[in-house]
Amino acid sequence: MNQNIQVENPLGVLPESKLLRQFAIPSIIAMLVSSLYNIVDQYFIGNAIGELGNAATNIAFPLNTSCIAIALLMGIGGASSFNLAAGRREMKKAGSFIGNAIFVMGFAGVILTIITLLFQNSLLTFFGSPAEVLPYAKEYTSVVALGFPFLILSAGGGHLVRADGSPKMTMAINITGAVVNTILDALFVFVFQWGMTGAAAATVIGQVVATAMVFWYLFRFKTVKLEKKHFAPKPEIILEVASLGAAPCFNQLAMMLVQVVMNKTLKHYGALSIYGESIPIACSGIIAKVSMLVMSFVIGISQGLQPIVSFNYGAKKFDRVKKAYHLAIGSAAIICVVSFAMFQLFPRQIIGFFGNGSPLYFDFAEKFFRIFLFFIFLCFLQPISANFFTAIGKPKKGIFMSLTRQILFLLPLLIILPLFLGIDGVMYAGPVADLVATIVCFALITKELRRPEFTQ
Repeated sequence: MNQNIQVENPLGVLPESKLLRQFAIPSIIAMLVSSLYNIVDQYFIGNAIGELGNAATNIAFPLNTSCIAIALLMGIGGASSFNLAAGRREMKKAGSFIGNAIFVMGFAGVILTIITLLFQNSLLTFFGSPAEVLPYAKEYTSVVALGFPFLILSAGGGHLVRADGSPKMTMAINITGAVVNTILDALFVFVFQWGMTGAAAATVIGQVVATAMVFWYLFRFKTVKLEKKHFAPKPEIILEVASLGAAPCFNQLAMMLVQVVMNKTLKHYGALSIYGESIPIACSGIIAKVSMLVMSFVIGISQGLQPIVSFNYGAKKFDRVKKAYHLAIGSAAIICVVSFAMFQLFPRQIIGFFGNGSPLYFDFAEKFFRIFLFFIFLCFLQPISANFFTAIGKPKKGIFMSLTRQILFLLPLLIILPLFLGIDGVMYAGPVADLVATIVCFALITKELRRPEFTQ
């Protein structure tokens, strides 16, 4: 009976296109809503406080990125481990992957909160905060740090819920948290006029609500019944989960490092230009969050692809794995091409959504949009391919691919190009890194798909 149930798992028999829609659409919506946490804060802060408020959220953003890194390490790692075990019919082991992932996420969130509150001033200064921005960044971070455990558990827990075959529940978790955040943002910032504190408090409350929904679902897990023993930390389980979640985690950590270097570079070269220290930091923060909306589609597709690929690879249905990957790549490519057109045609309108600024502010923002994101139409290949390697249980290749753009190419370019081009060098670092990373990823994924199991 149990064997028949496993054989008839929808992941192994339904059409790949239907499965990708079923899993990717909720994942995309969940990622978009997750991105809205930052976009909403940016909107209310930008319109209520202005350029300095926008710069402050950008200075604090590496802390948010570190939370997402932990969430992906345990969330995607736990989901991939769980689905691979299900494909191999190792259901007794599967529950421990979920429970241990939850334990590590909660524990790591508490530790990160403590570190942030103890070393707040040093961290924000290290992240590149100008003196005039620091008070706003401290006000925001003092509150938002309290929500780090909830941010990690809600973001990472959503991946575990989706792995159980409930992508709509993952979507509901993210939507509910974001709606609560948006309503409270308007109330706290515009009505009560609590400024940065109000925006941060709204974010934390939304994350608490989303986390409560994750735990509600865990007690009703469908594939396996989660018991207390599953949450007891086991080093070998945690290491296995972490190995499969390392690629997306390292990608986030690389993003955090790049954010810090970029802030410092913009601060230094901005002071030597007509724009000053704060304008470049404020603009780059907004552009980063807007580009995250685009990447939410791409990453949502890659996350929707993960359970399909993991299960079918574990079940040795390699033709289904390859077809699902190609469907994901095609869908993401269309989204990135459309985004390229929008960023080239309407940069001023997009930046204007986040509040008013000086003519220099808008001048820099338009240039940054058009130059830094010029090759965004190529940015679908790396995240989907890196997650593909993770999903088939080859985390080392996934890790390498996830680090190509951020660490191997963008980081050195952010240091080298400004030496010759000044602040414009920061802008040109983006498209050069995107182009070279795409070439490398194309070579790696082409080699993988030519392996015997995919060509028979």
